[in-house]
Amino acid sequence: MKDKETMTNASGPISRRRFLTGAVALASLPLLSAIWPRTALAQAISEALPQFTALRQAQQGILTGAHWGAFEAIVQEGRMVSVKPVQDDPFPNELINMVPHQVHAPNRIKYPMVRKGWLEGGPLNGKPELRGQDEWVQVSWDKALTLVSEQIARLQKEHGPQSIYGGSYGWKSVGILHNSRTLLHRLLNLSGGFVNYAGDYSTGAAQVIMSHVVGSMEVYEQQTTWPNVIENTELVILWGCNPSVTLKNSWNIPDHEGQSGFAALKQKGTRIISVDPVNSDSTRELNAQWIAPRPYTDSAMIIGLAHTLLAEKLHDPDFLKTYTVGFDKFADYLKGNEDGVVKDASWAAAICGIEAEAIRTLARDMAKHRTLIMGGWGIQRQHHGEQPHWLLVTLAAMLGQIGLPGGGFGFSYHYSSGGSPTARGGILAGISAGSAPKNGPASIPVARIADCLANPGKTINFNGSKVTYPDVKMVYVAGGNTFHQHQDTNNLIKAWQRPETIVVNEPYWTATAKYADIVLPATTSYERNDLEMGGDYSQLYVFPMHQCVPPQHEARNDYDIFAGLAEKLGVLEGYSEGKDEMQWLKGMYDNMKEQARNARVALPPFDMFWASNNYIRFPIPKENKQWIRFADFRENPLLNPLGTPSGKIEIYSDAVAKMDYADCRGLPGWLPPQEWYQSLLADKYPLSLNTAHPINRLHSQLDNTPLREKYAVADREAIWIHPEDANARKITDGDLVRAFNDRGQIMVGAVVTERVRPGVVRISEGAWFDPADPAVPGSICKNGNVNCLTFDIGSSSLAQGNCGQMAQLDIEKYHGPALVNTAHAVPVGA
Repeated sequence: MKDKETMTNASGPISRRRFLTGAVALASLPLLSAIWPRTALAQAISEALPQFTALRQAQQGILTGAHWGAFEAIVQEGRMVSVKPVQDDPFPNELINMVPHQVHAPNRIKYPMVRKGWLEGGPLNGKPELRGQDEWVQVSWDKALTLVSEQIARLQKEHGPQSIYGGSYGWKSVGILHNSRTLLHRLLNLSGGFVNYAGDYSTGAAQVIMSHVVGSMEVYEQQTTWPNVIENTELVILWGCNPSVTLKNSWNIPDHEGQSGFAALKQKGTRIISVDPVNSDSTRELNAQWIAPRPYTDSAMIIGLAHTLLAEKLHDPDFLKTYTVGFDKFADYLKGNEDGVVKDASWAAAICGIEAEAIRTLARDMAKHRTLIMGGWGIQRQHHGEQPHWLLVTLAAMLGQIGLPGGGFGFSYHYSSGGSPTARGGILAGISAGSAPKNGPASIPVARIADCLANPGKTINFNGSKVTYPDVKMVYVAGGNTFHQHQDTNNLIKAWQRPETIVVNEPYWTATAKYADIVLPATTSYERNDLEMGGDYSQLYVFPMHQCVPPQHEARNDYDIFAGLAEKLGVLEGYSEGKDEMQWLKGMYDNMKEQARNARVALPPFDMFWASNNYIRFPIPKENKQWIRFADFRENPLLNPLGTPSGKIEIYSDAVAKMDYADCRGLPGWLPPQEWYQSLLADKYPLSLNTAHPINRLHSQLDNTPLREKYAVADREAIWIHPEDANARKITDGDLVRAFNDRGQIMVGAVVTERVRPGVVRISEGAWFDPADPAVPGSICKNGNVNCLTFDIGSSSLAQGNCGQMAQLDIEKYHGPALVNTAHAVPVGA
């Protein structure tokens, strides 16, 4: 019989003492005192904590957090039953209420599993065509780790690191230690190297072009702070963004200060204009004026605005002369000096569908007022997606307000509370991926993964370089969901059949897990200990992520999974450095604590901090509340140059021009996309797709929770259809609809609404892929995964970003056989 003080999990025995020091039971200081009312530890903590003014006490439950917020977990009899937001959260996110469902979801992966065909035939005869439809076989952890490690070792020896793709892109769980992607990279670097990715799906086009235009990625930079914006901005332009939805979540744990900023603008009565084919939640909640251009025509509309500023002498020649290069060439382009086409408001109106006088009026208003352009990212997830952001910067430069209080442009006000003032304290540094071996394989643009798998040896252009695809034999995914992220799902399925082995670490039976060969069950964030910053831009908080419940079923945390593989591969010492989970966390905390000490913020020792169930809120210096992006550059461009070759804003980029790409020249402009309402394909597929961020999910996360009841229509993803388009097809509200084009077909539920302009349909991304018959190529997706309809080409030869925000399609009322949605079911054998 086991000692009654010891419990077990898949990783081995967990003593009651270890369980408690992991903060499973130390939910709060009062609870601590109740457990050990007479101990010296409890008394010492009670007496010492008041001196640490940066500490904030949990009120009721166990402190932890997620992409959707920091909260206290309420645990009863080993099960998480509810949650409560932390006291400092100004806009608590209802998504945190789904955390208990995450932990105890019926489609958790319970055990290490291997696809039957691969287990019987091995990597060379594993019947990859059966991925997504094969049976699964349960194996022991030792067997699973042996199978995976043997393939890594074999491929490194026989084919080299270029045969293993470990990019593993995705919104992994928060936490600086159990960062699954970094841990995977750490393991693979120690074992010989791997093929990594460059860029991301969120900002693939913009981050590359902005580096040429303003010398930084810009999309992830701190913005002019909210107090300054609230005080000085007179006109806000929301261009293709929906902050009411996207600000709910963050890459780290959110501070939700962005919502407070927008609420203050509304209360003050600041004029807000939303440019979007969809009447978004933000448009409605902020009482914004809605301007609805045709999809994918943003560049044309911006050019029409720019021409009006130039023609009516509303631009700022002095700013353009002092702080930019290349405006003379752009002015020639506007006036049609080379191609004979004057790109005025009337020209733009014929493309974007907004009346010419409305475009001219908007340009005049922007010039007349202190204007802040808040650009979203959807407009660059398109063919030629580099152009809109380049043009928005050019437009802001013409207005001459860049670097002034409340003026200019910003590309992350809708993301992770950009503009939330930066606090003074310390910053947690997570575990490192280590160094890649010298002369390792080149990274591939992340959105070209299917092209890479299908076409080894193919060479593509990428930001002035040539990239040749390797012959990938193994794909390892940890913390991502490729079958959600990537465009043209049916094409991805074909490419996915080429590797010999696909391994996935995952808590749930997602489509990516179902299309793998070996699946290793990973814990959720709430079954392990970790630390995380709160506020991506503010760095306002440090949150302990206490283990709330034991690992479910046989799940292991990512650190332990890769430690097990490292041991099999003979690199455990380099991987672990002799530390366990709590030793890593203590070291990370101590480094942050030293930074805070230098900033004159006192923090308690780690053991005291961890046992007290407190979180940290750092102070914000007064000067940080009035920080202005590009103010230093404006004050003295010689002493504070941008990171461009000229040190200035490059309206014309000589570097890009010398790359000689026909699809991304050295000057921004209008380039018709592959698919849009004027393309030849529009005769067959007349409706333009808008793929929005879901309101009740984070991408595909939480699709398997009861929140579906709020947004699913006929148990499918919803499609917004304008009444004119619905009536023409005899579709009514609530109907089951088939949306289709040459790439695929999906089942969706009709929402007939005037919140989209005619000719546009909106389908949120993130529905889990669920083909009616996985054995039949192009089989209808029963859950409404929109990427069955999108196309998979690079945004241009420059950035090779994805085009996930666009497609032409048609719809009809569904008249086929009744099909049960099985997107969240477990596969046979599991």
